[in-house]
Amino acid sequence: MTERMGLIAGDGKLPIIFAREAKRRGIEVIGIGHIGETDISLEGEVQRLHWVRIGEAGKIIEILLKEKVNKAIMLGKIIKTRMFEKIYFDELGLRIFTMIKDRKDDSILKAMASEMEKRGIYMQNCLEYLEDFIVPSGCLTKRKPTIEEMEDVTFGWSMAKEIGRLDIGQSVVVKAKTVVAVESIEGTDEAIRRGGILSNGGCCVIKVSKPQQDWRFDVPAVGAETVKVMAEVGARVLALEAGKTIMIDKDETVRIADQNEISIIGINGDVEW
Repeated sequence: MTERMGLIAGDGKLPIIFAREAKRRGIEVIGIGHIGETDISLEGEVQRLHWVRIGEAGKIIEILLKEKVNKAIMLGKIIKTRMFEKIYFDELGLRIFTMIKDRKDDSILKAMASEMEKRGIYMQNCLEYLEDFIVPSGCLTKRKPTIEEMEDVTFGWSMAKEIGRLDIGQSVVVKAKTVVAVESIEGTDEAIRRGGILSNGGCCVIKVSKPQQDWRFDVPAVGAETVKVMAEVGARVLALEAGKTIMIDKDETVRIADQNEISIIGINGDVEW
C-alpha cells in the first residue's frame, strides 16, 4: 500500500518543499492549509488540500481521520500575533487553548500533538524527510567571518540557546559582544531588521535549535528572504546550527549572501569553527 502522510501547513515555502520531497519518495500527501496563511499553490503539490481556520483543531483531526491518515507533519509558520485577533475556535481548539498553562509555541503544539495521538495520529520528525535541506558544518559562502565576528558568534551562541530554552525565540543579533536584538513573537526577519538598525550594521545573526527542541515541529529554518533582510541592514554573518537547521532555496540563499558579502556558517555542536 502507498504510504500516506498528513501535512498541516502554515506559511512559507517549507510545506511545498516537503510535499514535493514526499511525492518523490512515493508518499501520498493529504494537505491541510490555514486560510490566510498557507500558500494556495500547495494545492498543486498534494493529493488533496483541505482548508481550516486558525483554531479549528478538531476539524484538522476530523479531516485526517476521514482521510485514514495516522502519520502527520507540521511545517510552516502561523503568525503568532494572530492570537490577539479573532480566532475561530472549534470545541477542541478552545479546550486546548484554555487548558494549557501558557501560550508558548511548545505548549500549544505539544497539546495539539497529544490530542492527535489519543486518536491514533502521530506527528513525525520532518528532518527525516528533508535531509537534503539540512545546513552542513562549515562556511557556505565565499566570505569567511573575521576573528571579531566569530567572537560575536561565540558570545551570542549561549544567549540564543538560553532564549530557546525559555521558548522565547531561536535567534539573537549581536555586535561587539552586545545583544542588540532578541527574536520573539515577531520572527527572525523582523528581529534582524530591528537589530541591524540598532547596531548601525556590521552585526552577526545567530540562529539555533532549542535545547529541548521537539523535532516534530517548529524546526529552525532560513532562506533567501532572511539573507535579503540582512543585506538591507548591513548584517555581516549568519551563524546556524549545522545538522539541526533547514535552509530553503540553498543555492539562491548563498548566491544572495555572496553578492552582499555576507558570511553563512554552519556550526556543529560547540561554537568553535
